[in-house]
Amino acid sequence: MKQILGKLRRAATDFNMIQDGDKIAVGVSGGKDSNLLLKALKMYQRFSNEKFDIVAITIDMGFKEYTPEPLIEYFKELDIEFKIVPTQIGEILFDVRKEKNPCSLCANMRRGILHDTAKELGCNKVALGHHLNDAIETFLLSLFYEARLNTFSPVTYLSRKDLYLIRPFVYVYEKEIIGACNKYNIPVVKNPCPANGETKRQYMKDLIKQIEHDIPFVKDNILNAITNIDQLNIWDKEKISKICKKD
Repeated sequence: MKQILGKLRRAATDFNMIQDGDKIAVGVSGGKDSNLLLKALKMYQRFSNEKFDIVAITIDMGFKEYTPEPLIEYFKELDIEFKIVPTQIGEILFDVRKEKNPCSLCANMRRGILHDTAKELGCNKVALGHHLNDAIETFLLSLFYEARLNTFSPVTYLSRKDLYLIRPFVYVYEKEIIGACNKYNIPVVKNPCPANGETKRQYMKDLIKQIEHDIPFVKDNILNAITNIDQLNIWDKEKISKICKKD
């Protein structure tokens, strides 16, 4: 946990994520990433130079198999204010609309509810549990499927909501999160979504694992590429066309 807290502190410092007086809503899905982020932020709160408050928000998708009781016990154990928001997102996506590729719409719906709830609770920031593997997968998804060099930002300002999104785990690898969850018995609520494990992101996750067999340091190199703005060498047609242009 010490290593994870060190990386959280590094991210908070590098990207100026947290200031005095912040009230941070942590989006808690019940999975390992957001559950550990909640605990890590609670621990970081104790020694951080910045004084801030934390509240946990969980979006109940409305699946019959979903049981939030372990989360409620976890929130009380950490002594954290929390709110569970009931929705019918699952029914809308799978029963009403019968979406074949529901992930994008689902994410947009959950995001909107999370942001609105954060504002209702007086929060100025929303913390998400995205980690370094997520950033790398997003980068490759954008490259392969959208022809863009792009990934999410550690900090994003939402002007329409006047909210900041922060991702304190951007330097933390997924395997570190798994190890910490196992060591500290962090509760995990199973995701009952029918599309879980059948997404393009899962395909990219599996592909990276395959590549790692031949290039063990591939994730480190992709991280360095994402942060290496001084050596971004792309084809700027207008700029390149002027190189051989005669006066």
